[in-house]
Amino acid sequence: MRYDAGEVITAMVTPFNEKREVDYEKVETLAYQLINTGSDAVLVVGTTGETPTLTFDEELEILSSAKRAVSNKAKVIMGTGSNSTETAVMMSKRAEKEGADAILSVVPYYNKPSQAGLIEHFSAVAEAVDLPIILYNIPSRTGINMSVDTVKTLARKYENIVALKQSAGDMDTISELKMVCPSGFAIYSGDDSLTLPMLSLGAHGVISVASHLFGKEIKSMIRNFKTGDVMTAKNMHMKLYPIFKKLFMAPNPVPVKAALEYKEIIQDYVRRPLVELTKAEKAELIFTLDSI
Repeated sequence: MRYDAGEVITAMVTPFNEKREVDYEKVETLAYQLINTGSDAVLVVGTTGETPTLTFDEELEILSSAKRAVSNKAKVIMGTGSNSTETAVMMSKRAEKEGADAILSVVPYYNKPSQAGLIEHFSAVAEAVDLPIILYNIPSRTGINMSVDTVKTLARKYENIVALKQSAGDMDTISELKMVCPSGFAIYSGDDSLTLPMLSLGAHGVISVASHLFGKEIKSMIRNFKTGDVMTAKNMHMKLYPIFKKLFMAPNPVPVKAALEYKEIIQDYVRRPLVELTKAEKAELIFTLDSI
C-alpha cells in the first residue's frame, strides 16, 4: 500500500474555551484554515492536540469536526496510540469506523517494552485495521527508541504500515532507514528545525507544529528543495529557524497556542498539568514572531 498524506501535515492543537472544554467550532475553523494555508493534511489528537487529557469521546468528536471542516479537500489523520496494546487497537478500529483517513501510532510510553514487544504491539494494530498507519518514534516522551531493525521488520511485513514520524534527532538513523525500508515507505520529520536536513537524506516531509503559523512557507521550503533550488530552501529554513525553536520554549503545545491567540485564531487555554505562558514568555515569543 503506497500512501501519500502530503509533505506538510500539521499536528493540530485542540482549541479549548475558558472552561477548558473542547471548542468544536474552533476545531472546524482551525482545520479549515490550515488546509488553506499550506497544510496537505491535519493530524488530530496527537501530542500537540493534548491527547493525554482528552477522553475517547472527545477525541472522536474532534475527528468528526475536522472531517466536516476539510470535507474532501485534505486528509485527516488521527492519533490512536497508547501504552496499552488493547487500547491502541480499540481506538484504531474506532478511528477507522469514524472515517479517519489514516492513523498515527506512537511507541508505547512509560512501560518501556522491548523491541520484540514493539513488534507485537504494532503488529496487533496493523492486523486490526485496513487504514494506513504512520509509526511515531519520539524517545524523549516514550522513554525508549524504536530501532531501525524494528521499523524495517514492520514496514516489510505489513503493507498498511506506510510511514514513520521520526522525532529522535539522529541523522544517521534516517540514512539507515532509507537503506533498509521499502521504497514507498515515507519518513516524516517530527521536528520543524530538522525538516531540511532530513529532506537531504530522503525524508518525504514534516509533521509540523510551526505550520499552524507558517504553513505556506514550510511548503515552499520543501517544494524548493525537491525541485533543486536548495539555496532558496536553505534561506527559508534560516528565516524560520528562530520560530522553530521558540515554539518549544515551553512544553508543546503551550507556545503555539499562545502564538495562535496572538494571531486571534484561538484562545491559548491548555489543560492541566500544562500551564499557559507567563507574560514575559509571551512577550519573548511575540518578539520572535514579529521579527520573521
